[in-house]
Amino acid sequence: MSDVASTFRDQYGAEPEGLWAAPGRVNLIGEHTDYNDGFVLPFALPERVVAAASRASSGWRVCSDLQDGSVSFDSPGEPGTVTGWAAYVAGIVWALAEAGHDVPPADLAITSDVPLGAGVSSSAALESAVLTALIDLGGLDIPVAERPALAQRGENVYVGAPTGIMDQSASIRCEAGRALFLDCRSQEVEQIPFDVATEGLAVLVVNSNAPHRHVDGEYGARRKACEEAARTLGVAALRDVATDDLEDALKRLDDDVMRRRVRHVVTENQRVLDTVSLLRSGRIREIGPLMTASHASMREDFEITVAEVDVAVETALMAGAYGARMTGGGFGGCVLALIDAERADATAAAIAEAYEKNGFTAPTPFVAVPSQGATRL
Repeated sequence: MSDVASTFRDQYGAEPEGLWAAPGRVNLIGEHTDYNDGFVLPFALPERVVAAASRASSGWRVCSDLQDGSVSFDSPGEPGTVTGWAAYVAGIVWALAEAGHDVPPADLAITSDVPLGAGVSSSAALESAVLTALIDLGGLDIPVAERPALAQRGENVYVGAPTGIMDQSASIRCEAGRALFLDCRSQEVEQIPFDVATEGLAVLVVNSNAPHRHVDGEYGARRKACEEAARTLGVAALRDVATDDLEDALKRLDDDVMRRRVRHVVTENQRVLDTVSLLRSGRIREIGPLMTASHASMREDFEITVAEVDVAVETALMAGAYGARMTGGGFGGCVLALIDAERADATAAAIAEAYEKNGFTAPTPFVAVPSQGATRL
């Protein structure tokens, strides 16, 4: 990662008042359950967005060493006024102001080593770093538990991406060595021990390099189908459909596509709960089959996988992984594989070979270490 303080000095001719960082995340299990008021289990990555920032006399200026030039605005205006990558920054200013906070004018410089378009939530990392910086610079009294919803509102309403609360919660609230068990309805969290290294294990993350986009029709269509199904079933959200009641609920839905969407969400919620139960007991290896079942559900019922991630999952399992699944919103992104640590290189090599045979762009593997959420450096 480059020296963002140097970028700040070059752009603004002064030293920043501080540096703030927020990580990307991977979701161990619990996909598309967040906007259904369900359960998720993400953990933060070491890769992060870092914001160098200082208070300014008026307005907001933001630059990035990943983009040419800078963007400035005296007001974020109505949603959609500021566009491009800077919209995520303007969205945070807008969300804070709309919530009644006196947002400090500021100059910001941004850098990141969170992979873009990989399903590891680079956008939430950017939002969370900027939010943390502005809260500190302005001395704003906003409890940590309330911050993810502000960042989410900026992305949902200002940027126009219909994401759930998971990404921002993970980027802000995760702890090192733990996974974040999040109830997306109550926003209550529990830090679940997930120290894979002491068990001789590793989580191999494979960026499929088949980029996905959230601001598109497919993600929104899945969310709409879930909301329509909940209305038909007479529940506030699909989280309220119990596993034991699933078959009866499916019989009440006329549309086969909608039935499959519901089946994924209900069974995925149960897989999260079962995974948490195993991890509380220290039975890390036993979560593998739940991860693999999650991927099958995303492939068959939610229909959000692509050939690159399916090949990566299949190859990891053939190489001896305890479990493997796609993580993220779908239509590209990353795969997680729970493996013996000593098998990391061999598993990554097997996946690379499978990609070459299929004519895919070479994947990018790395070992994920559960890391700290947003913080001032």
